[in-house]
Amino acid sequence: MAAERQKEHTGFSERRILFGLALFCAILYFSGIGQMAVTDPVEVNYTETAKEMLAAGDWLSPRIYGQYWYDKPVFFYWELMAAFKLFGITDFAARFFPALFATIGVYMTYFFGKYLYNAETGATAAVILGTSLEYWYIGHAVITDMTLAVCMSASIMLFYVAYAEDKPLLLYGAFATAGIAVLTKGPVGFLLPGLILFVFLFLQRRLKFLINPHICGGFALFLLIVSFWYVPMYQLHGQAFIDTFLGTHNLLRATVAEHPKNNVFYYYLLIWAAGFFPWSLFCLPGAVHCLRQKRLSLPTGDAERLLVLWGAVVVLVFQCMASKYLTYTFPYMMPLAVGAAPYVRRHLRPYGKAVLVGMSVFYIGAAFTIAPREAKCASGKEAVPLLQSLCDENTDIASYGIRYPATLVYYADLPVRRLEMRKDIEKCKPRSMTWTDTNAMPFMAVEDLRPDRNVLVITDIQHPEQVQRGLPGMWREVGAAGRFAFYKRIEP
Repeated sequence: MAAERQKEHTGFSERRILFGLALFCAILYFSGIGQMAVTDPVEVNYTETAKEMLAAGDWLSPRIYGQYWYDKPVFFYWELMAAFKLFGITDFAARFFPALFATIGVYMTYFFGKYLYNAETGATAAVILGTSLEYWYIGHAVITDMTLAVCMSASIMLFYVAYAEDKPLLLYGAFATAGIAVLTKGPVGFLLPGLILFVFLFLQRRLKFLINPHICGGFALFLLIVSFWYVPMYQLHGQAFIDTFLGTHNLLRATVAEHPKNNVFYYYLLIWAAGFFPWSLFCLPGAVHCLRQKRLSLPTGDAERLLVLWGAVVVLVFQCMASKYLTYTFPYMMPLAVGAAPYVRRHLRPYGKAVLVGMSVFYIGAAFTIAPREAKCASGKEAVPLLQSLCDENTDIASYGIRYPATLVYYADLPVRRLEMRKDIEKCKPRSMTWTDTNAMPFMAVEDLRPDRNVLVITDIQHPEQVQRGLPGMWREVGAAGRFAFYKRIEP
């Protein structure tokens, strides 16, 4: 098959392309990441968990606020723990592996685009991917999605090359990377690539490809990789692990919307338009033209058919799920970039360099201005010095009337309990197969505030009156920083 593909002369040397992509990724993904604080409410769950696992010397069982935490599998925590070991517990360390995997994804896109078309198209695809808004964002975010997307994409790419070139040994790489994806975010890491490839082989009328000993060997390797963590976790934690991890964080997300306002049919269309920016603006006219000409059909070429199915299956699967998130469809970014590259080269060649330079300048500026400012607003890092100055060993620290300030716990290394009325605590405590299962923070009843201890309450700087109105006793504001106001009890 490789001999049948038309290879264009690109005028680029491989060394120049590889060096250019390295410089491109170093500038776009590593610049300024040490200036971006870890944010509430999502990023800090990962960093605090990795920090506590490292402190406990436990590389197996995720834990947060002193208790076991079954939100995600272990691989992304391993990344964070390794980075903390290398660079210390810093903002740079927290964002190092997302940036590294973003770089790996750019190189994977180049090599796959080169394999399917030629080196210049591969380089174009890599640039399209690297300058897309959502990819740049996820490449800086302390979440599992970049690792997951890179591993799933590697699995699909390796499987396709094994199929197209009759190189069955590559199947072991496909199953191994799927195993890492399952260690990163759960069953979706295997089921989604498996569904994409099954549909592709079905339409190719090549399902017999699945009946060969290397598929069985690859699946055995996959089971070995995932059992390395899942088996000891089940042995140690039993049904609690199954109920929370598979129940709440997989089945519940698929069947019950966590954020119902996002559950609309056009949600992922908006995500594509914003996430694939600026390239969505250039590709939209071509898509509209195809709709008008009623030319919506699967391509006849194997490569193009795979790319279309890859992107379409990702969107359809997550469109059918009750919970919808900005990052769920992120695995379609690589096939989208590779599929768009020939169109961009044909129709946008005069503008391509200008877009590349313009977006690169924008992202560099954003990495040192917009991103640190937004991260600061969503983090409690700047309030930590004030918090530490207001506390001693005889002080109970609690949050009231606000989303739990997890970044204060992470940066200050001080215990903060969520203050609620006793009757409300029972409603908020974690229960399997409900969204309260994510409430892992420690609670404290208002009725249990001790008169013989100092009490410091953290609340919203915009609504400080809720402390005086909702808590017994007399309270005085003793400081404010960032989005937090601090109150001390002056009279029980």
